[in-house]
Order: sequence, then structure tokens, then C-alpha cells
Amino acid sequence: MKIVFFSHYFTPEGNAPASRTADHCSRWLREPNVDQVTVITCAPNVPDGKVYSGYKNRLWPQRETIDGVEVVRVWTLIQNSPGRIGLILNYLSYLVSALVAFVFFVRRPHVIVATTPQFFCGVTGVLASWLKWCPLVLEVRDIWPESIVTVGAIRRGVIIRALEWMERWMYRSADHIVTVGPGYRDNILSKVDVANRISMVTNGVDPKQFQPETDCASFSKRFELDGKFVCSYVGTVGMAHGLDVIVNAAQRFEAVGREDVVFLVVGGGAKLEEMRRTVAELGLGDLIRLTGRLDKSEIPQVLSASDACLVHLSKVDLFEHVIPSKIFETMAMERPIIMGVRGRALDIVLAAESGVAMEPENDAQLFEILDWMIGAPGAVRELGRNGRRFVIEHFNRDQLARDMLSIIRRTSQGDVFCLEDRDWGERSGDGSDDSKLTPVASSGGTRR
Repeated sequence: MKIVFFSHYFTPEGNAPASRTADHCSRWLREPNVDQVTVITCAPNVPDGKVYSGYKNRLWPQRETIDGVEVVRVWTLIQNSPGRIGLILNYLSYLVSALVAFVFFVRRPHVIVATTPQFFCGVTGVLASWLKWCPLVLEVRDIWPESIVTVGAIRRGVIIRALEWMERWMYRSADHIVTVGPGYRDNILSKVDVANRISMVTNGVDPKQFQPETDCASFSKRFELDGKFVCSYVGTVGMAHGLDVIVNAAQRFEAVGREDVVFLVVGGGAKLEEMRRTVAELGLGDLIRLTGRLDKSEIPQVLSASDACLVHLSKVDLFEHVIPSKIFETMAMERPIIMGVRGRALDIVLAAESGVAMEPENDAQLFEILDWMIGAPGAVRELGRNGRRFVIEHFNRDQLARDMLSIIRRTSQGDVFCLEDRDWGERSGDGSDDSKLTPVASSGGTRR
């Protein structure tokens, strides 16, 4: 079986879509009857909009092989400053370049997979499936365009209505839809009737890659973390993440003369420079360290150097559907989570007994939780140990990749089905896959 995967993001980028796609694709190649996996992506540049060292953003497609995966990198209009128009042009340029590369440089596959975010990557998958008459598995990892309205990036109007029409068209056009959580699935089903061909494959982690005993001595020295209780935030510093809560909590520690805690903010994004200026203006440099983007290979060191990890999004109802992938990496590293996200993600953390809940954007609660953690090292260690046990049992990337491949295989054969709905607490981890696929209907070919 030959698979073509459209993804705007791919390794060496370290965001959730890039990591999930890279991990899944490399694992699929180890499975029987998977002959080739080709990823059509762009030059790595996230989150700063600057092409990584060793790469070029060229009009002519560039090829490389990573962990056996054939990677085709296409030209995009890369933006290194935030802005609605520039971002949309970047997304649309990927659509055009990826389609050209697919038509002229890639042989017809047995099945196409397209992942969102970004939104137009899904549109690319639909058009590509029509051009070469291939079944399409659409992976939906973002509630878009609602999310851009929610964070104030664009006002509701003609453009949003057009995007919402395109969203429904995209869902109807896919042969199968995969979401990463029940909130995403429910959102899709509220818009289109695709209940007979929608499944859920959550995010997860490779426990072998994230080991609690990872050496972090040099990292701690580099960022002057020794002797401090380190609360880290790892991820995008963007409009949706509400990281003023860190600044405000740091001010509370400063106000009472506390010097035993430090906030470590790891990542880049549209709000990073603004946060740097705020920290400098308020004189909080001793309490907040902003590293900028680090290579994803350094993330285990970051987490190992941390005593607790903050997972946070703005206080918006829409974000209750979001399950940040960083919770699984944090649990694998045996680090307790301070959970500033409501909804399904919080349910997972509380079921694992691996963290403490806080109200999003509530800096007083963040201060109180950290004050308690500093004084209760035994309880903090137990939260961490609980998390690793839970994530190994329920969110192991190896099993999740097999689940996803089972969906791809059956879609390529023309079946119409849905993955049996089950809670994460029921995952057996026995390595079986097709047995968990519940047929709804079967046909001799795709819907088109």
C-alpha cells in the first residue's frame, strides 16, 4: 500500500501536528504491506516564520528521506510576522504548491491522508483525491474557522461564512474522518451527517523517547534553574494561550519576596516578543525565563529540568474540546501537570491522578498551587508517577499508530465504517487493531 500524506507541518518542526504525523508515518512503514509513505509538506519554519538551518524555501520541490518516509517539501509564502492576510496567503500557497507537486512529482497512491491544522491542507486533500481518484482520510485536529473568530483573529462576516461552507464541503467530501477527541467529533456531527464514517484516534506519546531520568544538568545550568522550583510552559506563545497568567503569577511571587520559583516558557509564537517586553518592563527576569523555540530533541531535557508543567489555554468555551498533546509528554516524564484547560483534557489528567486543576487565567490559583507543590514534594512525585503509568497504558503512540493505519487500510478498500467509540480507560494495549473497527456499511469502492 502506498500512502500520500498532506501536512503543512512535519519534522524537524516540533509542534503537535508535525510530531504526530512523523511518528505515525515512520511506524506505518514497519507494518506489513505498507510499501511507501510520502509526506507533502513545506520548508520547516514554525513558529517563527524563519526557515530552519539546512533547508531552503524553493519553487522546485525538494526531496529527502526521514526515518524511511519520503518527504517532498514545496514552496510556500512564509510569513515571519503575525497578520491575518499573510497567514491566509501562506496557507493558500501551500494548497497550490502541494497540488502541483502531487500531480507532477508523485505517483498515484492507494489512499490519501490530509491533516488539519491548517484548514486548507484538508482542502488540498479533497482536491488531490479528485484529481487522481483516490480515497481520502481527513484528520481533523482543529475546530476551524470557529477558533480564529474566538481568539479575535478575524470578525464573523462574509469570509467566515464562506469558510464555514467550505468546511462542511470538506467533511462531506472525505471518505473517512478521524478526530483526536470527542469534542471535535461532536462539533463535526453538528454540522454534517457523517456519523457512519467518523472515528477518533487520540494523541499520544512514545514512552521510550520521554524518560523521567533524562539528564538535564547542562540544560539547568544554561538557563540558571538550579536551586529553583521550575514551573515550565512548553508550547506556542500565541493569542489563544492566555500566558498573561504567568506574568501575573510571577508578580505575586515577587510581591511576597519569593525567589524559590521560576517560570520557564519554552516556545515561540505571535505573542513571544510582546511577552519579552512585558517581562523586561516589569523587571521579572529572575522569575520568568523565555527560551524561544528549542529543537524538539531538547524537550525531554526541558521536562526533566521541570518540577511541574503548566498546560494553559484562554478561558473560552470552544477550547474545552482541545486535548493538548503536551499533557501526554509531561505524564510520560513523570512531571505533575497544572491544568489550565477545561473539558476532556482535564478529565484525562484527573482520571490519571497526574495533576491539579486551575481555572484558566486565574493567576491567584496558579500562585496557590505552586506554593502548595513547593511544600509537598512527596505528593508532587506521586502525581508524576501516576501520570507515566496511565499514559503507557492508554496513550502509547505505537498502538495509536496501528489504530490509524487500520482506518487507512479499510478506507483504501472502500469500506464505510466507524471506529468503535470507547473511552481511553478501556484501551487494552494488546496490539490488536482491526478488531476494534465496527462496520456500518460496506461497498465495493469509494463513495465517488
